[in-house]
Amino acid sequence: MASIFSKPALPLSHPACLLATWFGSGLLRPAPGTWGSLASLPFAWGITYFAGPIALAAATIAVFALGCWGADVYERAGGGKDPGVVVIDEVAGQWLVLIAAPLDPWYYLAGFVLFRVCDILKPWPASWADRNVTGGLGIMLDDILAALFGLAAIVAFRVWY
Repeated sequence: MASIFSKPALPLSHPACLLATWFGSGLLRPAPGTWGSLASLPFAWGITYFAGPIALAAATIAVFALGCWGADVYERAGGGKDPGVVVIDEVAGQWLVLIAAPLDPWYYLAGFVLFRVCDILKPWPASWADRNVTGGLGIMLDDILAALFGLAAIVAFRVWY
């Protein structure tokens, strides 16, 4: 029977591995990006509930910066180019979409689906960044660019409805 967990390139106790895999959620198979996005939702809810959407925006920036470091360290440690277990990029992208969402489970579900679709389809310029920007920045940037489409959809829905 195949394991539902991937073997990490670094010990899970290593700060870069813990961050890059978002506390191990990226080690779940199949679809580690989806698991990472799901694992980010309670954190986004908690940050927004206790500190507001501006705090979520600040946390997104912090996770992006730390994620560039963690993803780069993990990739260089033998994880391969843009390793699937690295899901900190999904966390930053998911949180970016949710900055515009009210604390409503339906909006969070919509934000989750919108981000996953945009992340998988990678519309331009996310597709360009995915192909041309390397290292930790490349791992993070394509998801942030894809998330902008989900963010725009949430904002548009809230403005028009």
